Amino acid sequence: MTVRREMPYKEGIYFITITCYEWMPLIELADAYDAVYHQFDILKLEGHYVLGFVIMPNHVHALLGMRDKGKSINKRIGTLKRFFAYDLVQRLQESEKIDVLEELSRGVPATDRNRGKLHQVFEPSFDCKECFSEEMIIQKLDYMHENPCKGIWQLAENPVDYKHSSALFYITGEQGLYAVTHYMEMEDIDLTKNERSITAESPAGDSAGE
Repeated sequence: MTVRREMPYKEGIYFITITCYEWMPLIELADAYDAVYHQFDILKLEGHYVLGFVIMPNHVHALLGMRDKGKSINKRIGTLKRFFAYDLVQRLQESEKIDVLEELSRGVPATDRNRGKLHQVFEPSFDCKECFSEEMIIQKLDYMHENPCKGIWQLAENPVDYKHSSALFYITGEQGLYAVTHYMEMEDIDLTKNERSITAESPAGDSAGE
């Protein structure tokens, strides 16, 4: 479902999609694949698990094992989007993608502009589905891993050839560019226990927003 209302935060496995504004290939334009991995690292430090993912030029799919930290999913993913957006805008500025930045600026709603937001980097909502069964988890993993090989993208002939995903690990057992936890390991992990966490502050002078 597309999340616009406040969604209660409970432990579990979630399939989450974050999409760039108007489906623009901002991740590719800003060469920001590593920025996604950085956000994954923060999730891990907070005690969450990255079980699978694919990073496309204009969107990210991730299968996450989430602990209950007492916040709504909206707030946690909103924080991830805010930091990621800030990073994307900085990179676009450094690479002088002026036309792209101008388009992102035009996309800011008037109410947000009045609050100081300068760029609309992501679509305002995100997709979030809780995975209640192994069948659903496998379906989401297959969907993610096949994404680069289908549709308009054709970024790889086989899922294992696309480096910005967890396909290599699930198909061959070998960790790829970014290490993930196999979903089957979650059977032995108690997500209700509150393990290590970190506190992150919002970037100073944030001009990006979500």
